[in-house]
Amino acid sequence: MYDVTIIGAGVVGGMLARELSKYRLSVCLLERGNDVACGASKANSGIVHGGYDPVPGTLKAKLNTVGVEKLFNTAEELHVPYRRNGSLVCAFSEAENETVQKLYNRGQENNIPNLKVLSGEEVRKIEPNLSESVTSALLVENAGIICPYELTIAAVGNAMDNGATLKTDFEVVGIEKNENGFVITSVDGETVESRFAVNCAGCYSDKIAQMIGDNSFEIIPRAGEYLLLDKNEGKRVSYTIFQVPTADGKGILVSPTVDGNLLTGPTALAVETPENNETTLDGLDTVRKLALKSVPSVDFRQVITGFSGVRSSEKNGDFIIEESKAAKGFVNVAAIDSPGLTCSAAIAEYVTELLESIGLDLTLNPDFDGRRENPHLFHTMTTEEKNEYIKAHPQYGRIICRCEGVSEGEIRDAIRRNPPAHDIDGVKRRTRSGMGRCQGGFCAPYVMKLLSEENNVPFETVTKSGKNAEMVVGRIEP
Repeated sequence: MYDVTIIGAGVVGGMLARELSKYRLSVCLLERGNDVACGASKANSGIVHGGYDPVPGTLKAKLNTVGVEKLFNTAEELHVPYRRNGSLVCAFSEAENETVQKLYNRGQENNIPNLKVLSGEEVRKIEPNLSESVTSALLVENAGIICPYELTIAAVGNAMDNGATLKTDFEVVGIEKNENGFVITSVDGETVESRFAVNCAGCYSDKIAQMIGDNSFEIIPRAGEYLLLDKNEGKRVSYTIFQVPTADGKGILVSPTVDGNLLTGPTALAVETPENNETTLDGLDTVRKLALKSVPSVDFRQVITGFSGVRSSEKNGDFIIEESKAAKGFVNVAAIDSPGLTCSAAIAEYVTELLESIGLDLTLNPDFDGRRENPHLFHTMTTEEKNEYIKAHPQYGRIICRCEGVSEGEIRDAIRRNPPAHDIDGVKRRTRSGMGRCQGGFCAPYVMKLLSEENNVPFETVTKSGKNAEMVVGRIEP
């Protein structure tokens, strides 16, 4: 029996597993997908929000205020790249100027440091490619950017290195409460027993809660569509550019990414199910038009891919983090939409304290090591250092992904390191192999070969992204 079982291996579930591994606890992380970060955590803006936007007094405001520095500190420990590039919230009219001032006042109430309201002329001095139509902007200096799926992978890997168990392809279909805790059953009939259970199931969290008789909330899935541009557009802006928020969300952004690309989006459209993550012509056209409103010079001929992510929200607009009234020892961590990524480290601490308050014994684990080996170390070396390293590790001298310069050694390491990659997309999220301009057109067969060798499985069984995503149908006989 585990002490704590977490349902959902997104960024919040992963960060919580890492936080709990600081203590003498047996921790199990369950994920319905075949890898971590398979839901909203692999398809969002990757923005570390400064904290000016949440309504004062809400859980979002509280955790956002303290969450920024906690997230950056955690990223340092896990060797996850990030940038404190700041953000600009732009107005385009006198009425929107008033909204910018209201956001500044709200930020002051939320104790957010170093906020400034700039005129249109002032803001174009620091961001020259902004539209001449921008009339004012809120400068948020503590905001930043990070890779959400890389953070999730690193957090889960660090938790596993410190003793946590990860079970993928574990779709929960039943939860039974008994005198010892909970028996959690998968669609394949596998069971996990646990004293405490934490529901971090994202867009499925209401369905998980209903399994223990909790009908206290209903998740509203919202799809957000994005366009990602090539690296030659990555320096079009240095700040993350927002437009003033609306009732539908924070609006279309234009932002550099930590890997040097340019990201535009997202839309915000309520969808029927979390599986409704397809892109649409209308949605991507909206992204393009509104991004050009902020930065007219963006060259959308440089788009290399479009994607859509579905995030969970709830009608009351705040995070839900509480012990369920339907079952003692069962904690809901639900409706974690924006700024959930920013708050993830703070949420992990908050939930851990909540678990302690309802009976979980927290004894520090003296063997806990919160640092993780830097998977990008090879890329940080000088040419001379790389040549010396390649002499001892020849696989690092064979480049598999030409667009991103990813070597065979890095891919093999990603397949071996916790949590291991099992498919092409898993390798892609860990190494960026396949994320360049050709989108895997050159390197995919080579990645498949390495997956086949490392996992000792037939080449034709290697998939793009789990079950029913086969890349080849079989071998041609000579």
